[in-house]
Amino acid sequence: MGRYHDAYSSPFPRRGLETVDSSDTTKYLIHIYLHTEGVVDKSDVVGAIFGQTEGLLGEDMDLRDLQRTGRVGRIDVQIESKKGETRGEILISSSLDRAETAVLASSLETIDRVGPCIAHVTVDRIEDIRVTKKRKIVERAKELLLESFEDTPIDTVELLDQVRDAIRIEKLVELGEEKIPAGPTTLESDAIIIVEGRADVINLLRYGIKNAVAVEGTRVPKTIAQLCETKISTVFLDGDRGGDLILRELLQVADIDYVAFSPRGRSVEEMSRKEITKALRNKVPAELVREQFDQREGIDQQFKAIEGDTQGMNSRPPLITEKVDTSGSGDTVGTHPFSIAQHMKDVQGRTIARLLSSDFSILREVRADEIERALNEVNGTITGVVIDRVVDQKLLDSFTLHGLEVIAAKDFKGIIKRPSAIKLLKMT
Repeated sequence: MGRYHDAYSSPFPRRGLETVDSSDTTKYLIHIYLHTEGVVDKSDVVGAIFGQTEGLLGEDMDLRDLQRTGRVGRIDVQIESKKGETRGEILISSSLDRAETAVLASSLETIDRVGPCIAHVTVDRIEDIRVTKKRKIVERAKELLLESFEDTPIDTVELLDQVRDAIRIEKLVELGEEKIPAGPTTLESDAIIIVEGRADVINLLRYGIKNAVAVEGTRVPKTIAQLCETKISTVFLDGDRGGDLILRELLQVADIDYVAFSPRGRSVEEMSRKEITKALRNKVPAELVREQFDQREGIDQQFKAIEGDTQGMNSRPPLITEKVDTSGSGDTVGTHPFSIAQHMKDVQGRTIARLLSSDFSILREVRADEIERALNEVNGTITGVVIDRVVDQKLLDSFTLHGLEVIAAKDFKGIIKRPSAIKLLKMT
């Protein structure tokens, strides 16, 4: 900045290339500040520029020749006269190199008169047009990025998963007359994994398991039953009611060797590699599952006997042939099976608890407040408890940990989390 420019703030905005007619080869824009001690016109300023720089830099740098050959653009003068003085800005575009442009700009500062008036000329700055253009490109690109594109970003992981899933779908085969979906190595493999649907087969393929076959419905296809005759079969179904029903049917119509259980409420198609690996590693022999189903059927039959009619249990004849010692000693005189209804009738009002086996024989009878200790002391599998006491969440959690399937109690209070695997009956 010159000494005159420091004392004056120009009324004209600082401008770039868009204010000057120039060729596509323009590299630089010279910004010049002008102050004259008198009133002058634009033509006076242009005349002073050409007149006072003529011959100053030699023929190669003559301003007229540079402009004629297009190496320097036209001279743009923006001035304003106030109170007997003229101030303003001069813009000159240049396609010369950096050194030549700097020399040309410095030569303009030698102008000391415009028309009849004393003039003060100072080079304000030399703007690199290419840098300015790049800056504008970046700013505009930011605007376009924020305004013009859809809000939903491209998820690379999701995109790759879709492509991989498409490849896996192509690898699926269809078996038998039912055309059930299966992995590509199902027929060649010595073992198969039976799942519910097509999506389950695809998810197992995602993690490299290629010998899965889908039931595709609640009716087991004949093709699956035939495969189970010659291959080691593992059932791996969703952890819901539908999965339980399909498992029951598979155990009845097919030669199943193992059962792998999904976490309750989880479907195979949405499970991760770790969850699938853990479930298959913890598979159990199918015979054990059949036994559990048989025990549950016995329990269900007992419930049907008392369902919807709590008064009926008072008139139903007892099934026990020997009496239970209720003196408080905790010893059981007889262990013949009761019905659930009879146990409830016999326990009610006595502040005692009975621990029952799978056939509803009495494993032990204790005071109601000693039930938790008794759970840890009884030998054998405890299937149910009938207790003349209010059961809260803490006690219910303890029953759950011991694998109980039925709880009959005086009442249930403060229960926030009720396990779906336990049936709860309230005494009336």
